[in-house]
Amino acid sequence: MTAIAGSTVLVTGGSRGIGRALVESLYDRGAKKVYATARNPRAITHTGAVALPLEVTDPASVAAAAEAQDVTILINNAGAAVAASFLTSPVDDVRREFDTNFYGPLQMTRAFAPIIEANGGGHLLNVHSVLSWVALSGSYSASKAALWSQTNSLRLELKPRGITVTGLHVGYVDTDMAAHVDSPKTSPQSVAEQALDGIEADAYEVLADELSRQVKAGLAADLAALYPQLAG
Repeated sequence: MTAIAGSTVLVTGGSRGIGRALVESLYDRGAKKVYATARNPRAITHTGAVALPLEVTDPASVAAAAEAQDVTILINNAGAAVAASFLTSPVDDVRREFDTNFYGPLQMTRAFAPIIEANGGGHLLNVHSVLSWVALSGSYSASKAALWSQTNSLRLELKPRGITVTGLHVGYVDTDMAAHVDSPKTSPQSVAEQALDGIEADAYEVLADELSRQVKAGLAADLAALYPQLAG
């Protein structure tokens, strides 16, 4: 079991939305120190957090963040929502999405896995999406599906090193990213609490809302059940 109380945690994308809620909840649960990252560290509002500048697509920025040698839990939350069309959008838009949502978490994990291992082991949590399982947003869905696969592989590679891995899947969350969506949304606070429950329970996956649970349950069905657009 992973203890949050007394731990040192790094949260990418810690200035708003789920990331900010995670920072708050980590301190509520007794974390010793929380590094909260953002492109502009001045955007970090929690007075107790250690604000770090970070651009997850920049290897030099990731290396600078890895000066935080006391981390025992890494939460890869930072992401982009370009949702580029595979047929009509510039290919560079697709690459940008993968650079942030797939290679960004990978670079962070490669940088911090040795640190967490040296500190006696710990935990990695990657923030996925219900769209990891249903391809409705072009490059965004593809990048999150790739991150889901990366997480599953890392779970096997990191286990011998004393690092447990959790994947967090969420549907619509009441954040700026989903401001245009007119559907029921889960609060960032609820997502954060469920994510931390998952870390403490060493859960392999956390499905933070009913939409994620329904889609996960439907993966074994015929594709037409997930994509009614294929009918007719």
